[in-house]
Amino acid sequence: MTPPKKKHTLSALVENKFGVLARVAGMLSGRGFNIETLNVGPTHDPSYSRITATVVADDAALDRCVKALDKLINVITVNDFSREEVDHVARELILVKVKSDKKTRTEILEIAGLFRAKVVDVSHDSLLIEFTGNVTKISAFLDLIEHFGIIETARTGAVALTRGRKKASAE
Repeated sequence: MTPPKKKHTLSALVENKFGVLARVAGMLSGRGFNIETLNVGPTHDPSYSRITATVVADDAALDRCVKALDKLINVITVNDFSREEVDHVARELILVKVKSDKKTRTEILEIAGLFRAKVVDVSHDSLLIEFTGNVTKISAFLDLIEHFGIIETARTGAVALTRGRKKASAE
């Protein structure tokens, strides 16, 4: 029987140097992982960046992958936030352009308000909405506005940090 696969959110603190992202992404794809989301950005210390990737894998394959990532040059630490023992907060940003007219605009605005989403652009025939939340909330939001007609979306992919004062890395 094939081991069950699940979605994992990996976060790597890396030195902010040329080629590090290519090595990390290459290692993941070279081991047969499909990278569902990939997010990279600087930390509060400009000499480091955080790479957050979402991949689907069984636990054993992912364990080998985390160990291999941890050995890459310029990688400081790697965390799998999908482990139950890791208490963390994960968020994603989505921009959604949805069809709207005089009849539907109020209902769309009410739904956006319930989710604490922000309307960032209004035109005669559409609304552009910004929403930040976990994957479950983003899916629920999209389900509620889908019937109005989603024109296009852009998603950042997940970013995550451990809860409390404990650091997930050597930052």
